[in-house]
Amino acid sequence: MRQKNIFFAISALLVLAWAVLLVIVYNRCSIKLFYVTEGVVLFSMFFLVYFYRKIIKPLDTIATGLNLLREQDFSSRLSPVGQREADKIVSIFNRMMAQLKDERLRLREQNHFLDLLIQASPMGVIILDFDNRITMINPSAKGILNCGNDCLNKKIADIDIPLCRDIASTAQGETRTVKISGIEVYSISRLSFQDRGFAHPFVLIERLTEQLHKAERNAYEKVIRMIAHEVNNTMGGITSILETAKDMVQSTTNDTFADDAVEISEAMQVCEERGRMLSGFITRFADVVKIPTPQLQQCDLNDSARYCVRFMEGICREKGIALSMNLYNGSVPVNIDVALFEQVLVNIVKNSIESIDKEGEIIISTTIQPATVVISDNGRGISDDAAQQIFTPFFTTKSNGQGIGLMFTREVLTAHHCKFSLKTGDDGYTRFTIEFR
Repeated sequence: MRQKNIFFAISALLVLAWAVLLVIVYNRCSIKLFYVTEGVVLFSMFFLVYFYRKIIKPLDTIATGLNLLREQDFSSRLSPVGQREADKIVSIFNRMMAQLKDERLRLREQNHFLDLLIQASPMGVIILDFDNRITMINPSAKGILNCGNDCLNKKIADIDIPLCRDIASTAQGETRTVKISGIEVYSISRLSFQDRGFAHPFVLIERLTEQLHKAERNAYEKVIRMIAHEVNNTMGGITSILETAKDMVQSTTNDTFADDAVEISEAMQVCEERGRMLSGFITRFADVVKIPTPQLQQCDLNDSARYCVRFMEGICREKGIALSMNLYNGSVPVNIDVALFEQVLVNIVKNSIESIDKEGEIIISTTIQPATVVISDNGRGISDDAAQQIFTPFFTTKSNGQGIGLMFTREVLTAHHCKFSLKTGDDGYTRFTIEFR
């Protein structure tokens, strides 16, 4: 553009000079010299036009192309100027612009696809800036962390969520598995990718709870069934032999061995009863893996809480434990298998009673939006280490416990798609919280 302006300025000056020259020649010289001068002027004008088309116009076209590149306008094209060398440049430029346009469209489509993929991914994705502030978080990560867009532009360590503290303590390039509230299990990967020579950090969060519980269930199902099968078969044969031997001993008429026969008979009776107890013990484990599929129906959560209180208040009264309710003032509709869910509530209250032993308090409360039931007690409480393992199959803190009750509870609540936790608060109360999703 600058060359074009200079050309027009020089052309204007030349035209003015020629006009002055023609006037001088016309007034002072002969007509012949005037015509010669006029011819030279016309030839010069034709030369200027030729110079413009061959030099200035191609340069102007190239300048226009540079402006298009600077503005990243890849949709526009240059027109041929009628000059062979310049038209070659125009042709190359137009092909380059077409390729740049196609590449931009491809990158936009790819970025859009990747963005949709990240948004739809069941794995939580958090992208951080160089100061470890959150710049992007997908819906899965929001659901896992239970947060919204308010966490954007914040450092993970500044977000008061247990899982965020675990993420903040994860080293760059490390992958680790963490357990939250003794139930939810997550895999955390803190990685980075290279872009334009810089490492951009990001975090991947994968929920492993369902897969882990399924693997645990498959494992202990096989073990329990194998043990139950072998023990019951063995004890059935032993019990049968003991019964036969006991009948033979009791039928003896020899007075010499009468006293010994009584003792032997009593010993066999003890062994027989112990065998039945062992079979029952194994059967209780086997029953845990035979929990029926919940038959869901809409019920009032408050009704289940009232049933539990009526069923357990006699035991609480004997131990001096105050069992009370703090229910939502209205109906709390939930879809549950009434028999299974009420058995869960009974198991939880029973554990609270055993934790308190004597002289304490148990409170059953309900809320709505979301529908929640909380069983609180002021018993011995649960340590942080025990809280992380409390729902692990066969884990128990009781000296004579079998770890069946909470395993049953976990299976039933998982089948109801409930979110649940058990922990002791700073006020000394232990709360078993069940939230319906």
